Amino acid sequence: MKKCYDLVIVGAGPAGLTAGIYAARARLDAVIVERFAPGGQIALSDWVENYPGFDEGISGMELTDRMRKQAEKMGIQFVTAEATGLEEYRDKKVLYAGSEWFEGRTIIIATGASPKQLGVEGEKEFMGKGVSYCATCDGPFYKGLEVAVVGGGDTAVQEAVFLTKFASKVYLIHRRDKLRAAPVLQERLFKNEKIEVIWDTVVERILGTNSVEALELKNVKRGDKWKLPVAGVFIFIGIRPNSAFVEDVIELDAGGFIITNENLETNIPGVYAAGDVRRKNLRQVVTACADGAIAVYQAQQFLERMCP
Repeated sequence: MKKCYDLVIVGAGPAGLTAGIYAARARLDAVIVERFAPGGQIALSDWVENYPGFDEGISGMELTDRMRKQAEKMGIQFVTAEATGLEEYRDKKVLYAGSEWFEGRTIIIATGASPKQLGVEGEKEFMGKGVSYCATCDGPFYKGLEVAVVGGGDTAVQEAVFLTKFASKVYLIHRRDKLRAAPVLQERLFKNEKIEVIWDTVVERILGTNSVEALELKNVKRGDKWKLPVAGVFIFIGIRPNSAFVEDVIELDAGGFIITNENLETNIPGVYAAGDVRRKNLRQVVTACADGAIAVYQAQQFLERMCP
């Protein structure tokens, strides 16, 4: 007979790892199902300086690795598998993941989000050959070379500054005439002599032979186009939720984010969403962790109502 867990947690980013820690402390029979290594998007971030308790900051990799070790130490079980579907069967929920399936009385969806793509010619062709969505992963390959960063939010600005550790010059390409990033990040950007901001501009094509050699740019106000020679382009224009595997059963908003109430409940009783995958106003490590804790608390309440 297939085992039925008290709780199945889908995703091992900060929300999922925190949920695992709280589930273990609550003595719930729980499992975390993650398609890749634990950590989520923040594990790819060079530096986190707004997570409480680390006054000098901490790398995203180390922060999430500590969370993982804490969850493992408390006895949480990890399974590597990619979630492909979810269905409700009587008083159980069934998570399909590859050739496996996991039955749970409750489910927490904490699958996070992935970087958005520009959708321009050359992007897919040169992915991994000059097109990147992770400066921490690929920055060292561009020592002494010129690169471009596309975006204007916190991540784009932060990663542009990080890339100056390796690149000889970094162009920040933004479609508007002002940045959305936090003021403290903008101050660092404008003080860095290796960074040049190209305002009111979009990327129309990514050019090259075997790897990225240049970008075709267009000024959105003047309409003129030109080529910018670069060895690589880093794209940080937002995120899309990893929610496709539940789109037929869970209510999503127009952007694909899972709709929850203040208790993180979805439209299916006993199924909760936490972290970047759900519709919310602020997506930060600290809010993802809070979501994970709240979701486990609500799952506990649900289980107690099922089996008083």
